[in-house]
Amino acid sequence: MDRARDRRADQRGFTLLELMVVLAIIGLIVALVPGFMLRSQPRLDIAVAARAIANGLRQARSEAVAHNRAEVFALDVDARVFRTGDHPPVRIDKSIPLSFQTARSEVLEDGVGQIRFFPDGSSTGGLISVGQGEWQAQVRSDWLTGLVTVDAAPE
Repeated sequence: MDRARDRRADQRGFTLLELMVVLAIIGLIVALVPGFMLRSQPRLDIAVAARAIANGLRQARSEAVAHNRAEVFALDVDARVFRTGDHPPVRIDKSIPLSFQTARSEVLEDGVGQIRFFPDGSSTGGLISVGQGEWQAQVRSDWLTGLVTVDAAPE
């Protein structure tokens, strides 16, 4: 009987403390690895910035139609900030190159311009390039319809 008891003592397995340590290490790895992987993907940063800009443009168009008055989407390329109407400004990562083409009448100063949306949904039109080279997305606002589209670089 003593032999059976000794064999069971040898086969017990892991202690609760050992299991908790292993689970804590796995949790740290799961929490840290995605953050390191995402930082090295500039294409993802560009896609996020392009979608944020497109959402701001769509918001301005929707408010112009809903409130039956002109609304403005303003972009400061140098400061990497855009604003829609009375909403708080939205910042874009400084490492992302931006360029902005809009109607001459909507250029406020060097690097600062706007796209104006009208109550019928149309706009003054514009093109915002986010990123450069192979990692570039373009956000367009059609002048006739005011529709906003995002064209991303091929994968």
